[in-house]
Amino acid sequence: MSILCGIDEAGRGPLAGDLVMAGCILREAVEGLNDSKKLSEKRREALYELIIPHAEYHIVKFSASAIDEKGISHCLTQGLKEIMQNLKADEYLFDGNSNYGVKGLQTMIKADGKVAEVSAASILAKVTHDKDILELAKEYPQYQFEKHKGYGTKLHIEMIQKYGYSPVHRRSYKIKALEPRLF
Repeated sequence: MSILCGIDEAGRGPLAGDLVMAGCILREAVEGLNDSKKLSEKRREALYELIIPHAEYHIVKFSASAIDEKGISHCLTQGLKEIMQNLKADEYLFDGNSNYGVKGLQTMIKADGKVAEVSAASILAKVTHDKDILELAKEYPQYQFEKHKGYGTKLHIEMIQKYGYSPVHRRSYKIKALEPRLF
């Protein structure tokens, strides 16, 4: 039987926090898997606890400063390579439409809702990302990360306007509301 490693990421778009990538090989079936974005936070966390003992997995994180220095595409490429080096499988499937030039990597749009291993990776990445953001909320309470998980919501942008960038913000991400007006 062919071994499949599903790969997904969480935190590509936020203005703050880490990019988290997860690779997952399921040793046993886990009921109820789906795209992490289609599950409630409570359900994601329950599934996370079920996935861990039934899988081989590898999680990679890239800080905001790494994303700013190297770029999101470089970080994604490095994360994919690291996962493939650490998890031995016959096939590797990444959610999305780009393999970022990584040989031996297949892609599928919406794989996180169609393929159990990718769904599991999606959940591992999202729960890890969100737990990390909640830790940042304790460290930087003024930004209210617990409310927006680092995404560019109106509240988050208002907090950046008020307090400036923190060390966990991605300064390379351009935010129209924060750019100087030329007229």
